[in-house]
Amino acid sequence: MSAEPLVGVLALQGDVREHAAALTVAGARVLPVRRPEELAEVDAMVLPGGESTTISRLLEIFELLEPMRERIAAGLPVYGSCAGMILLAEKVLDGRPDQHQLGGLNMIARRNAFGRQVDSFEGDLDFVGLGGPVHAVFIRAPWVESAGPEVEILARVPDSPTAEAAAGRIVAVRQGPVLATAFHPELTGDVRVHRLFVDMVKEET
Repeated sequence: MSAEPLVGVLALQGDVREHAAALTVAGARVLPVRRPEELAEVDAMVLPGGESTTISRLLEIFELLEPMRERIAAGLPVYGSCAGMILLAEKVLDGRPDQHQLGGLNMIARRNAFGRQVDSFEGDLDFVGLGGPVHAVFIRAPWVESAGPEVEILARVPDSPTAEAAAGRIVAVRQGPVLATAFHPELTGDVRVHRLFVDMVKEET
């Protein structure tokens, strides 16, 4: 494999360009993925934010749902931000009955846990292994309601006067080659989360 792994970015909805730019800085080549034959080419995938139920339907329409499930089950490294975290969860609370899950993370995610878009917020998080706080942008974000013992918890919402019910909630996790955040690191210019993922890809390939 090239020293620069080929990372696909699901290009059906969401912050595709922003993730592509961050991945490039983090040391990866990038391929927008809309078709099964493009998925077959990549060493890893990024699932951007957006609207999880819409992305779920588009995965089925573009005939990517089953190929994605198969590759994730076979060990494909995947990073999901916001809606991507929801899609990677085994179960979702407050989702639509016909919403499809890709799996990969033994956890339950709560969709739109932080409220409507007007309630979106930013804050600094301690993130395991990144050498300092991460400035996190939450936009109609999920959180992890519960996680199995094999899921490594990387970040939680800190306890503060403004955190209220969100205090202590899990917002970044890893299970083997699968990484997920409830927030959008692609929007901040800080590529440490993307660099962590690229390093994970190199470990797995």
